Amino acid sequence: MNTTLINRITTGWTFVRALYLIMGLIFMVQAIGERQWMMMAFGAYFGSMGLFNYGCASGACYTGMTDTRSQYADKTVETEYEEVQGRQ
Repeated sequence: MNTTLINRITTGWTFVRALYLIMGLIFMVQAIGERQWMMMAFGAYFGSMGLFNYGCASGACYTGMTDTRSQYADKTVETEYEEVQGRQ
């Protein structure tokens, strides 16, 4: 099995991620009992969001900070301005 998938499932658990998984499971159990198949899909979506940690709602869209100053530190560009004459 893919080790990144196992790593994604077993690490990075937060309260919100656990809440998504639990609420998704509750929706799916309720949907099976009521035979509401659209609600089953809804619960499966949110449950999988919690299990596999994807989607911005579970905090997975955070990419981290990058230091762009070091990339452009030596590339200084002088800006030239031109005066615009208005109508008289």
